[in-house]
Amino acid sequence: MQYLRASDAAEAARHLADANGTGFVLAGGTDLLVQMKSRRVSPGVIVDIKHLPGVADIAREGGGYRVGAAVPGAALGEDADFVADWPGVAEGAQLIGSTQVQGRATMVGNLCNASPAADAVPALIAGEAVAYVQGPDGTREVAVADIPVGPGKTSLASGEFVTALGLPARPERSSDAYLRFIPRTEMDIAVASAGVNLTLDADGTVTAARVALGAVAATAYLDEAAGARLVGTKLEDNVLDELAALCGQSCSPIDDKRGTVAYRREVVGVLAKRAAKIAYARAGEK
Repeated sequence: MQYLRASDAAEAARHLADANGTGFVLAGGTDLLVQMKSRRVSPGVIVDIKHLPGVADIAREGGGYRVGAAVPGAALGEDADFVADWPGVAEGAQLIGSTQVQGRATMVGNLCNASPAADAVPALIAGEAVAYVQGPDGTREVAVADIPVGPGKTSLASGEFVTALGLPARPERSSDAYLRFIPRTEMDIAVASAGVNLTLDADGTVTAARVALGAVAATAYLDEAAGARLVGTKLEDNVLDELAALCGQSCSPIDDKRGTVAYRREVVGVLAKRAAKIAYARAGEK
């Protein structure tokens, strides 16, 4: 196995492409090292991107944010401006692992690990986040929702890796929230999860809404019908009940030791209702 420390993103992409499918990116390493120790993966090449320009930065860009691939959850949670603008995204990122893991684990790693239950992903999808992808032929932007394509699988081509995530500028009276359900009180994998992103007008009516669900399908996904149901409302009780029903209908969960299909359908609707109410209250305070 080779360990390579790239000097820039283009060099990193070349190393990964030359590895012919045996190359792995090292940023936080909290997934990669565990997978190596359990022999789930056997890299031929590890390309360290932690020291590339900008990958450890949280930067304002176009009124929004650019979050580098090596920014750990702990650093994200300590950025007061980011947390104020995107509390739901910060909540998801800060649920990845223990306090110790938070010093290393990154949103990009959580995204590219492609777990359907990834905590960072639903809020990013709800927030219309994009991934900045570097490859041997240059760079491209991809919606975060389009990166995972199945459990453990991404849409990234050979040699491609994500250098940063972009979140758009916030309209006035906008906010978000993320909630998950786990059997234990911490350090567990979501049985179901929901991220909600809302914008309100001056009288509290929802003018834009996005609802994303996790752990209840092969990937986290945007529930367009659920989001559309919230627009034009003030989250009245009947609207929230319909939101929950829509979420339960749209998902395609599995039975496993952490929950049944029926249980997950019920829980994901409850989480979406609660997350919507939190996002609504936050947006109304701005």
